[in-house]
Amino acid sequence: MSPDYKMYVIKKRIMKAKMILTACLLCLSVWQAMMAQTVYPKREFRGAWIQCVNGQFQGMPPRQMQAMLVKQLDKLEKAGINAIIFQVRAECDALYKSSYEPWSRFLTGVQGQVPNPMWDPLQFMIDECHKRNMELHAWINPYRAQTKGTTALSPLHPYNKYPNLFVRYAGQLYFDPGQPESRKYICRIVRDIVSRYDIDAIHMDDYFYPYPVNGMDFPDNVSFAAYGRGFTNKADWRRDNVNVLIKEIHETVRQCKPWVKFGVSPFGIYRNKKSDPNGSNTNGLQNYDDLYADVLLWVNNGWVDYNIPQVYWEIGHPAADYDTLVRWWAKHSAARPLYIGQDVMRTVSKADPKKPAQHQMPAKYQLQRSLPAIGGSCQWYAAAVVDNPGSYCDMLKKVYHKYPALQPRYPFMDDKAPKKVRKVKPVWTEDGYILFWTAPKAKDVMDEAVQYVVYRFGNKEDVNLKDPSHIVAITRDCFYKLPYEDGKTKYRYVVTALDRLQNESKAVKKKVKL
Repeated sequence: MSPDYKMYVIKKRIMKAKMILTACLLCLSVWQAMMAQTVYPKREFRGAWIQCVNGQFQGMPPRQMQAMLVKQLDKLEKAGINAIIFQVRAECDALYKSSYEPWSRFLTGVQGQVPNPMWDPLQFMIDECHKRNMELHAWINPYRAQTKGTTALSPLHPYNKYPNLFVRYAGQLYFDPGQPESRKYICRIVRDIVSRYDIDAIHMDDYFYPYPVNGMDFPDNVSFAAYGRGFTNKADWRRDNVNVLIKEIHETVRQCKPWVKFGVSPFGIYRNKKSDPNGSNTNGLQNYDDLYADVLLWVNNGWVDYNIPQVYWEIGHPAADYDTLVRWWAKHSAARPLYIGQDVMRTVSKADPKKPAQHQMPAKYQLQRSLPAIGGSCQWYAAAVVDNPGSYCDMLKKVYHKYPALQPRYPFMDDKAPKKVRKVKPVWTEDGYILFWTAPKAKDVMDEAVQYVVYRFGNKEDVNLKDPSHIVAITRDCFYKLPYEDGKTKYRYVVTALDRLQNESKAVKKKVKL
């Protein structure tokens, strides 16, 4: 073999090796993009509850409470949380300015006492959440009117105006769900909040009819006799009372602002199999039978816009297994967006049955993201995430929420995307190299762009907007500061617009040297 031919063979082999390497790198890139889309979904509800009933704010000076909330929100933002469910009405009271109900004792320490200096926690949280591109869901309790710790009711409390609408049960005061006027009043409160505040949703948790106490029946014989509507079975009548309230609240929210969602977070068991062949293989208290909450009816009739069952137990729990319940809800509650309520402390305190050396967070997230019907989760409770037990917050930040996520879509509310952004242009300013754009034109409020997504790709990289690893910002601003390097590296930036329900516009691309 001649030297020239040997050199030719060597060159051919080198070229072939380069082609194989290039193909492998391309396959790796494609695989990474696919993994980013599946392991890290581009759209996911990532919520956290901030409650007041535990007294964490009670009597706290406004500046101290504001600083506490800001600190929590900063850490939650870094952990990838994109929605805050903030409790604003715990017992016919208010953590907001209300002309109907008194200031909450969970805020000022005394029911009816005005904050000093005056401030509005709900408005504060809306501003702070939107500043961080988080949604704010206003969480209300519909029926509960006085908890055991409230010893004195304000003169402004609705019980002092409409005592005939209330009943006492197990040491607490409740609106009687059987009274039609109770529903009208609750809807009036919902209308007031939705119409006056730029919230993203109204939210209700698991307190409908109160949790039953052995040997005590809820005292509603009088309202059943007066407003029985032909029902002969009181349990069916009670369920219908709650059904009507849920339907009317949904209609109230839609009439006020068609982009505001209405969601619920019911107790984690709908029905046990022993009560209903279609129930879950569990053995615990039941929404349908004990709380008179027919959650599946609400979901299937479209009376709620999302559902977050509180599946707070661990994998392997003998009466209410997390794995069993999550799969059950995924199978039966897919007619509306479904998210899973996670108990942070229980998750990190229980070992994974298959991997006893680690807690259950990895197993729970793997299960959740393997079921297409589940679009996210909500953390009970926000302060527990912030405290980072078992590195829970770190794992959200570094693993499960590694990349940003848009909110899930709600096409049954609105599926029309806004128009494209205009005039995308990089400009040198005294503050650095800035990418500017102009908001798209809109015909009405549902078409308006309220947020923008900024993506970054290499010069020769395929533009794949399904891959969240390329999202560098979700912002309410019409600009983004570019990370300037040496002016020699080419990138492609892509900007899209989002409306109030996170419908995403078509992309506008811009090549930039950084």
